[in-house]
Formats: sequence, C-alpha cells, structure tokens
Amino acid sequence: MNAINIDSVLELPVAERIKLVEAIWDSVAKDTAGVDLPAWQADELDRRMAYFERNPTEGAPWAEVKRHVSREE
Repeated sequence: MNAINIDSVLELPVAERIKLVEAIWDSVAKDTAGVDLPAWQADELDRRMAYFERNPTEGAPWAEVKRHVSREE
C-alpha cells in the first residue's frame, strides 16, 4: 500500500478533493463483502425498496436529482 500524505491531500483544490472522495467511495461500493450491514440499515433498505415497489413512478431519475442538487439546471 502506498503511503498517503494527508497534508498534501488537504492542499488540493476542493474540486480535486471531491473527485478523490468519489473515487474512494466508488472503490468501496465495489467491494462490499467486508462491510457488515447493521440490522437497522437492512430493515430501512427493505422498507424503502418495498415503498418503491408499491410506488414505482414516484421519485426522479438520478441524473435529474444530481442536476438539481448540483444546480446544473
């Protein structure tokens, strides 16, 4: 594993730090085998999935939500 100099990371521009965090998060999301999901989170995910299955037309596509949140509109 390569050593990471946290001070150097913190000196990066905000946009670069965000890209770094996104890359780290994407790598974590691909490797979920070692992550234990607490029962309360599993229950919440099940509840949300059941709601979605009962109401599939509610909500918005991710691209639309991201544009809204990012104020790209």
